[in-house]
Amino acid sequence: MTETLLPDDWLDRSRAAVSRTPLAPEARAQGRVTSLADGIARVAGLPEAPLGALLQFETGARGFAHSLGADAIDAVMLDDATPVEVGHRVTDTGDVLRVPVGEALLGRVVDPLGRPLDGGSAPEPEESWPVERPAPDIIDRALVSQPLETGVLVVDSLFALGRGQRELIVGDHATGKTALAVDAIINQKTSDVICVYVAIGQRSAAVERVVAAVREHGAPERCIFVVGGAAASPGLQWIAPFAGMTMAEYFRDRGQDALIVIDDLTRHAATHRELALLTREPPGREAYPGDIFYLHARLLERAAKLSEERGGGSLTALPIAQTDAGNLSAYIPTNLISITDGQIVFDTHLFSANQRPAVDVGLSVSRVGGKAQAPALRAVSGRVRLDYAQFQELEMFTRFGGLSNTRVKAQIARGERIRALLSQPRYSGLRMADQVALLAALADGALDRLSPDRVPALRDRLPGWLDETAAAALSELTLTDPLSDDLRKRLVTAVSALVDDLEGARASGTPVR
Repeated sequence: MTETLLPDDWLDRSRAAVSRTPLAPEARAQGRVTSLADGIARVAGLPEAPLGALLQFETGARGFAHSLGADAIDAVMLDDATPVEVGHRVTDTGDVLRVPVGEALLGRVVDPLGRPLDGGSAPEPEESWPVERPAPDIIDRALVSQPLETGVLVVDSLFALGRGQRELIVGDHATGKTALAVDAIINQKTSDVICVYVAIGQRSAAVERVVAAVREHGAPERCIFVVGGAAASPGLQWIAPFAGMTMAEYFRDRGQDALIVIDDLTRHAATHRELALLTREPPGREAYPGDIFYLHARLLERAAKLSEERGGGSLTALPIAQTDAGNLSAYIPTNLISITDGQIVFDTHLFSANQRPAVDVGLSVSRVGGKAQAPALRAVSGRVRLDYAQFQELEMFTRFGGLSNTRVKAQIARGERIRALLSQPRYSGLRMADQVALLAALADGALDRLSPDRVPALRDRLPGWLDETAAAALSELTLTDPLSDDLRKRLVTAVSALVDDLEGARASGTPVR
């Protein structure tokens, strides 16, 4: 028997020959459009296509599989469906819907697919990620331990937010919900947080106001604006929050901190209901399909604080929801309240009474952020909520009669100062040091001789006053160290001196600036 010996380079020459061999054409499944209406294409002949599969139509338009039937797929169109006709071929791309991610999107206004809406050139992303991504496992998460400062006194002191938290902003139409979220974005101009604003079904004018406010007062170079506006197709509106979450997760997974504002999930739920009814899914409570809870749960669960082994990044979510006549027990608000870690409730009556932000202190709560609140701020804000709640009850009872005694009069006067202190104009965020000084002065009685109508002037002048008269104290105040008695006394003394200056100017008739 003769043994055949192969040359030493036989394996290398064989690999080279294989690499020069042309690849066979890639096989892809194809189906046909059987019906088309209202942005929903019914496609037959793709039995292997999974849920969420990216489909390519003969005209070049794209869609994704929204629901799977026994003999057909209901595909939601992402592009103009006008050229698509019954009988056109549909190809399963073998991929799911993806969006671009990366730093190239910072400072840009894009649609949910990453296409520019600001008139600039198309961004060149580093990579693309699926819009549907699994939430981090429990073992990959860490405790929420760092504060996310919004600059809004009523939030930072009473309902503090932590990096990695999910806090619902809920209230009636036009009560200031978006304004609070935008103020939180603007306040990150002094932090390292990347911000993503997602607009769902919003009018173009409203989105333009948000973008203009961030560009004027914030740091737009660290923000991404994802717009699925009212004029966009239902498919784009539906994927908008998922696309924004994916874009934000890119920074979280790199060890950075990110904030996403979803404005708003009530409109997103309405879009999901519209698509469900068009695809003949059975309606449930308030005509919403039964999977609406799972839809928003799998979206918001993606916001989390990662462990150090995973990089230590965080993604904080501020979803917005709208109520009708303050009805928090409606289907979508109750769903979202049960999903999130707390809610900031806006009240129509407070808004009408010119209390801005119109936050209902009694109904609002933060179930996580208090543990992440700066120790110095936590030390001076403990009784504010209780005192303010007692004042609101006393104020209601005193409407039916006069003030009974001196103690009640003092409580009413103190409550009026608290209300004036918690009222804050837009785009006027306060530093943590300013908030600590104000609340310490309130607790120690340094504001008792200041009339409530002078509180706005105090708040406006305070940052510059502290920088000038208490710079050493400000340098000692940190996010992690507790508030010492000496430091507290120095801050209260500085605020008391400012109160004396304001009262002296009032007595002399000098206008306050």
